[in-house]
Amino acid sequence: MENPARVSGIYALTHRVRWRIFGFLFAFGFIAYFQQKGITVAAEPMMPALGISQVQIGWLEEAFILGYAAFQFPGGLIGQRIGARLMFTIIGTVAFLATALTPLAPQVLQGGALFELLLALQLLMGLAQGAIFPVGSGVMEAWFRPEKWALLQGLQTMGMQFAASAAALSVAYLMSTVGWEKALLWPELPVVLVIVLWAWYGRNTPQEHPSVTPAELAELDDRPTEPPPTTISGHRLWKVFSNRSVLLLTVSYVCLNYVFYLLSNWCFLYLVQERHFNILEGGGLAMIPPLAAGVGAGIGGKVVPMLCERFGSRWGFRLLPMIFLPVSGVLLLVAVNLNNPYAAVIALALCYAAIELNEGPYWGATMYVARSDTMSATGILNTGGNIGGLIAIPIVGYLSASGHWTSAFAIGTVFAIVGALLWLGVDADKIIAE
Repeated sequence: MENPARVSGIYALTHRVRWRIFGFLFAFGFIAYFQQKGITVAAEPMMPALGISQVQIGWLEEAFILGYAAFQFPGGLIGQRIGARLMFTIIGTVAFLATALTPLAPQVLQGGALFELLLALQLLMGLAQGAIFPVGSGVMEAWFRPEKWALLQGLQTMGMQFAASAAALSVAYLMSTVGWEKALLWPELPVVLVIVLWAWYGRNTPQEHPSVTPAELAELDDRPTEPPPTTISGHRLWKVFSNRSVLLLTVSYVCLNYVFYLLSNWCFLYLVQERHFNILEGGGLAMIPPLAAGVGAGIGGKVVPMLCERFGSRWGFRLLPMIFLPVSGVLLLVAVNLNNPYAAVIALALCYAAIELNEGPYWGATMYVARSDTMSATGILNTGGNIGGLIAIPIVGYLSASGHWTSAFAIGTVFAIVGALLWLGVDADKIIAE
């Protein structure tokens, strides 16, 4: 039997079903972020075309985040109950429909009725996508050994940021050639194929998949985990909710995600409005921060296991957030105060990379603490993360509409420092079940 440490690369993709399953998780994360970021890139031409304001664009984003945050924990519980195979099929289909109907809505409605429908579609898309990452984390927990969890989270985040980068360029280019409606609609067509393939090939656990060999099962059978329960008692649920590390990780993730949503949702408008780039150039430059973020996420996921091996799980997970969250806060202030607009883009890219270095530590530490309760625990974590979005979007929307971009960035610096300090109470060595 092969050494599990040597099962990697092309060999793993061709001989190990678990890496194909991860490929689907990567694809679902990529699709989700492309869908989310499309409307933020299309906002500039949408506003005059539909007669809506920048504050209303902020409310559309708020509706998405509200649905997204509300369904994190329930979505994780439902996914634990019905299994990831069915759950991804359902939520992928609903998100596709909500996204595809958004550019078609102006064909049948106008004015207030149109805005209300757009709000409803953004809320529905948020609800559909809310379960993606908690359920995906449960799949990682079931299909991979613990030392791979932070790496997988980093790689998935990398794919999400590459999607955000692709959305910035492709939607901006399509808008300049075929209009914003088709720019949002056409990229949805390949999504159907991914959903159909997952429904056919995906399974909840390695033991259920007909293509998993005894050798692959043997590589996984000594993991210190128990099968994920299909139901969760009130007592067990309370242990997850009341765990100190889960609570501190969640509050810290609120802080991180103020900065995350500032960069991910408002970067394009910042470059166009405050730095005075045109739409096409702004779309091209807006690719750079998400690309840097993707690289940062991949590096963070790779570095965390090495830190854990060197310093133990407690400090191995703590070190990156405690260093790079404050660094990201400093870079926010640098970016907004630079006179050269291109230098500001570079500073934003470095800031975004510093933020996303931390995705592996947050999600990996939560999985270490929760183990077989990963879906519910990461649902709590990402609920907190999206509360950060609910806080950030109206603040940034109001301040940016008034031209006070510097204040919006300075608030992000405060959040980043507080988020780093909260990691002092996180202990990934203390598992909930113990």
